[in-house]
Amino acid sequence: MSLSPTLLERIARARSDLRLGLPVVLSEGDKRAVALAVDGLDSARFSTARELGSAVLVVTARRARTLNARAYDGDLARLVMPGDATAGWLAAVADPADDLTHPMKGPFTSEREGSAVLHRSALRLVKSARLLPAVFVVRIDGETPEGLTHLNVAELDTALAAPVAHHEVVAGRVPMQVSSAGRVHVFRPNDGEEDHVVCEIGQPSRSEPVLARLHSACFTGDVLGSLKCDCGAQLQAALAQMGSEGAGVLLYLSQEGRGIGLANKLRAYSLQDQGFDTVEANHRLGFEDDERDFRTGADLLKRLGFSSVRLMTNNPAKIEMMQAQGIEVVDRVPLKVGKTAQNADYLDVKARKSGHIL
Repeated sequence: MSLSPTLLERIARARSDLRLGLPVVLSEGDKRAVALAVDGLDSARFSTARELGSAVLVVTARRARTLNARAYDGDLARLVMPGDATAGWLAAVADPADDLTHPMKGPFTSEREGSAVLHRSALRLVKSARLLPAVFVVRIDGETPEGLTHLNVAELDTALAAPVAHHEVVAGRVPMQVSSAGRVHVFRPNDGEEDHVVCEIGQPSRSEPVLARLHSACFTGDVLGSLKCDCGAQLQAALAQMGSEGAGVLLYLSQEGRGIGLANKLRAYSLQDQGFDTVEANHRLGFEDDERDFRTGADLLKRLGFSSVRLMTNNPAKIEMMQAQGIEVVDRVPLKVGKTAQNADYLDVKARKSGHIL
């Protein structure tokens, strides 16, 4: 076996590089560019990278709409930068935190000629790293900088679109309040992302539908008891019902903030304090309503030998994805708990805009 990293390992390395503020080299045929996440970009690297060739700021169409910029490429906009642009200018345009206090951004000119393939792949990679979806992309006109992670965008896009496989790292007995017969499995994805956890309550049968909950990790709700969401209440209610029935399986998935990560979720919370609802906040940041990949849950269930579930959810999208991935959903078990004065509007938006059954 070669000691060289595989494609998935190089993608994992690229994510880590971007989170550290390092550039990644992307190529398509003879076209090459360096991509740096705006999130955490420092002035020194900005200045050095800009010397390589022509540069643009790439944002999603969602963010472009907030900026009143043209998204000629459909799903993204390549914003032309002024001659005196700095790393601070990039951050101010990409991050909506000060949109209301400093609304006079722009006017912006968007590139419309040429291919946006490299830019689109750069944006996908940055989003997969759970960073703010904005990228500083510089075309390489001369020599390619040494020591950087290189990715071919055709291979990158194929890998990012493919379902992720997982392998079980370890399992151990964990007595819990709801059941003394608890068993916890840790699964590691093969793309270098965070581990996921599956908790078996009792000894659920593999020959009949299991009571199951796909729960996205929510530090604020599950750990701090936040009243802004219903996540903590749903988690406790799901465990209690599994304990009461004597068997169940809880999938605790590392998909914080509907897949945008904790830092971006707290950015969205800050925007909510300014008067935007949860969907509007995600859009202003440049994200879609929900960035989660529900195929993860289906893969983990299959690896544990489950083929049919009684799914505890208010979200029809979870049911559709389970069915599409070959997991039979024989029943939807509602989880209508955790409504507070602080999250009433949040739950209303989930019902009206995200289709949750509440």
